[in-house]
Amino acid sequence: MKIFDKTDPIAYQAADTRYEDMLFLRCGKSGILLPAISIGLWHNFGHIDPIENGRNILKKAFDLGITHFDLANNYGPPFGSAEENFSRILQRDFLPYRDELFISSKAGYDMWPGPYGNFGSRKYLVASLDQSLKRMGLDYVDLFYHHRPDPETPLEETMGALDFIVRSGRALYVGISNYPADLAQEAVDILNDLGTPCLIHQARYSMFDRWVEESLLDTLEKNGVGLIAFSPLEQGMLTNRYIDGIPAQSRAGKKMTYLQREQVEENLPRIRALHKIAEERGQKLSQMAIAWLLKDPRVTSILIGASSPEQLEENVRTLKRTDFSADELKAIEEALAQ
Repeated sequence: MKIFDKTDPIAYQAADTRYEDMLFLRCGKSGILLPAISIGLWHNFGHIDPIENGRNILKKAFDLGITHFDLANNYGPPFGSAEENFSRILQRDFLPYRDELFISSKAGYDMWPGPYGNFGSRKYLVASLDQSLKRMGLDYVDLFYHHRPDPETPLEETMGALDFIVRSGRALYVGISNYPADLAQEAVDILNDLGTPCLIHQARYSMFDRWVEESLLDTLEKNGVGLIAFSPLEQGMLTNRYIDGIPAQSRAGKKMTYLQREQVEENLPRIRALHKIAEERGQKLSQMAIAWLLKDPRVTSILIGASSPEQLEENVRTLKRTDFSADELKAIEEALAQ
């Protein structure tokens, strides 16, 4: 486990300018405004990672106006370690700013052995959140998600658990993630009947993965639910990283299961065509990919990861150019059709 450098005595003071340039968007029909770009702690915050780097990323994020920090019970590795490291950073740097932060966590994927450590039972969700709160040193989270649909547990039980979690003071809001449109509608209806509305849906969405456009976005809009998009850069494919091939130290070059070399090679013509359009806009490909998602008013926020403060700052500069001409949108669609 990485620990802080105890010789660093400097207390963090957030930038006075932190709210000057960030764009905040309303989440559905709620009272919540979220930053157009949020920070996810899926990678680079586990015990295998230098905690000082994670600390510097989060300080930079908040200085740039990013108030939404997104976690899950099994983020790490190992499971739970991102929440534990986040607690250390929170205690060291962010306690004076707790009421300015919007902190979320999730449960739904495998977390501990046995029949009660996965999916969507009331027992799993409540126990998991209790563990998350203990790991993070928090009395409550601002938002708690069910991370994925459970094909076995009745939806009424899962949504009832989310309702209980709010009524018991463990979370202020609840959301769902990875739900198809039909199940999302059912979940929203149940939560409305219980009196605990669904705030937001977290879904994978990028130029290369547009499944939410089929019916989910319309469903969310109709019900006043926001959408936060994860994996907007498709594990790095929608960046400048692969324009000239596959670097040995890149995700695709390391034989990782979630981004294979074949995926990059198959998409290279589209990546290069999109890169050219981004250059003509005066942006990096990653910036254009984020801006392209924000063009839809049904999208509340884009959830990004970062391996360094500099990378994070580069992606936040997206907000300086989010408009698209009709010709640019046409060119993008043509590039994606290759």
